[in-house]
Parts: sequence; C-alpha cells; structure tokens
Amino acid sequence: MNLTISGHHLDVTPALRTYVTSKLDRITRHFDQVVDVKVLLTVEKQKEKERRQRAECNIHVKGNDMFAESSHADLYAAVDELVDKLDRQVVRHKDRLQDHHHAAAKRVM
Repeated sequence: MNLTISGHHLDVTPALRTYVTSKLDRITRHFDQVVDVKVLLTVEKQKEKERRQRAECNIHVKGNDMFAESSHADLYAAVDELVDKLDRQVVRHKDRLQDHHHAAAKRVM
C-alpha cells in the first residue's frame, strides 16, 4: 500500500502523520486489497476567527476509486470523521465484491 500524506498551508508533523496512519489501519483491517492512499490536510483561511481544518482522502482499491472529505474546527476530529466515511465506503465495496448467490437446490422427484 502506497501512502501519501501532504499538507496545504500547514506542516505535517510526525505526530499528525502517525495519527493518520494509525487511523487508516482500520481501513486495511477491513479490506486488504488497498493499492494507493492519498491524504491531503488543509487549513482554510477564510476568516481569521473562523479557521476551518479540512481532510481529504483518495483511496484506490482493487476495482474502484473512493473519495471522502471532512471539515471541522479541529484537524484530529476532521481525520476521525474522514476515516469513518471511508470505512463505510470500503465495507460497502467489500460486500458488493462478495458472491451472495447460492446454488439452486436440485429438484428431487
């Protein structure tokens, strides 16, 4: 799995990097065929008193690409919301990949 964590208008500290990787382990625990993960952490400076922290993520898994974004006043809370959204998408994708069709019972006469 290729993991890229980048920051826009902020420096990605080692503590922030380890927090994001530990949260993304939950996704790989549910679905192990993750090829590429790109995380973008941004600080939007719309107004000085209202600084919004935003986290975006693109995930490339076998057979599909997924995207999620989350905004919050706290960057760690934004990462938590982001991982929750991605986890739901990955679990839904995994359920779609599994074969739910059962073989028809043979008729006995």
